[in-house]
Amino acid sequence: MENSVMRRYLAPMEGITGYVFRAVYHSVFGGMDKYFTPFLSPNQTGKLGPRELRDLLPENNRGMCVVPQILTNSAQDFIRTAKTVRSMGYEEVNLNLGCPSSTVTAKKRGAGFLAYPGEVDRCLYDIFAGLDMKISVKTRLGMKDPQEFETLLDIYNKYPMEELIIHPRIREDHYRNTPRMEVFARAFARSVNPVCYNGDLFGKKDLEKLKEEFPRLPAVMLGRGIAAYPGLLFAGADPGKEKERLRRFHDCLYEAYCAVYLKEAGPKVVLFKMKEIWCYLIFAFQDSEKPGKRIKKASQIQEYEAAVAAIFRQCQVVPGGRYRGTP
Repeated sequence: MENSVMRRYLAPMEGITGYVFRAVYHSVFGGMDKYFTPFLSPNQTGKLGPRELRDLLPENNRGMCVVPQILTNSAQDFIRTAKTVRSMGYEEVNLNLGCPSSTVTAKKRGAGFLAYPGEVDRCLYDIFAGLDMKISVKTRLGMKDPQEFETLLDIYNKYPMEELIIHPRIREDHYRNTPRMEVFARAFARSVNPVCYNGDLFGKKDLEKLKEEFPRLPAVMLGRGIAAYPGLLFAGADPGKEKERLRRFHDCLYEAYCAVYLKEAGPKVVLFKMKEIWCYLIFAFQDSEKPGKRIKKASQIQEYEAAVAAIFRQCQVVPGGRYRGTP
């Protein structure tokens, strides 16, 4: 039987999808079955830093199914951190084997760990032996060659994962080129664990095409597409209503960042956080180059607010968004 609805997850995006973004998105749009946190970098004590702790506090994540993501190549560090977040009430943790950042892969973490399949196998063995909570894995196809995934999938199939989240690129692709769908198709057919697809879902047509090609796919993870067009899952035929909802989302997010950071860290931090969002959000608007530059140049709260008002006043929303690449 075909799935009528794929489960939808919000991808972890460093600097973007922290607890403030998650709470505002959930309030304005909802529709996500799970929210994955930006990765935690464990230390040998298993303790979380102040920023990580605040991101995971239960009171900052009410009403959502949140999954902490852990970035490490050490089973013991993963286990210690997983036990810490479990004590906070979390039932699932995710292992990051997909981050392509050079600063991460140079330390043999994220996608960099995939170059050592024997060590990945031992790490997973110890993790699954040492924990009795739900464990999912987010992975790429390999470091340099998609054929590496044949060996990696044999390893993944040994372990009872909650889910295997596959971004069908190799590390060397970063976010360039197109996802290697033929490799994903083989992986989906061979995986003994439930599979979630992640990669280049930038509009409703992308979701429809994926569902048509893989009608039994149980879940999808969306990241850059949601950051660029938060209403992606609900985009309809009325650009006016989409614009109103997008304005509501922006205003709620801006107010929330002001409430959290304005007194504590000052307006520069608020502007920095909002400019990070606008690196993606600008793609939701037509003819937005000139007011977009005003946002980038804004050094005062008043300048920022005026530039944003100009975008919503002058620019039309692109129905469904049009993000097509890393900013």
